[in-house]
Amino acid sequence: MDDNFTPLEQAAWGGLIGMYGRISRQIDSDLQEHSRITHAEFEALLRLSWAESHRLRIQDLAARSLLTRSGMSRVVERLERASLVTREGAAEDRRGAYAVLTDAGLARLRSALHEHIAFVRQNFLSLFSQGELEQMAEFWRRVETRQAGADMTEGDQR
Repeated sequence: MDDNFTPLEQAAWGGLIGMYGRISRQIDSDLQEHSRITHAEFEALLRLSWAESHRLRIQDLAARSLLTRSGMSRVVERLERASLVTREGAAEDRRGAYAVLTDAGLARLRSALHEHIAFVRQNFLSLFSQGELEQMAEFWRRVETRQAGADMTEGDQR
């Protein structure tokens, strides 16, 4: 097995990693400037808004983000102190907990969302054609499907 990336692999993988770091810092700065929330807080509010009944187990919220379970738990604690989410115990598992989006959290998300969407469109989406965006979306679905399969296999081995 070759221990080096080909130039194309290096450009693809290195480009993703580098771009992700840069755009994440830009998003965090933009959200702080206009909405006084971090990128991680915004992502938690957004994912909760997409969830049925606006609630998710904290471990599931973490699994859908870049944060660890403990990292997401700290984000939820900050959001809870700001009255943007509440924490509910999981009846099915006394060790687990749910994060639940409050009305204030939904209002804060909605106020941040307009600016955030404009930022993402200007700094990322506008660089690609409709066909390229469709292709990119398919790439992410493919990677997510592979990762979901790996997560299930790891769970079976524990």
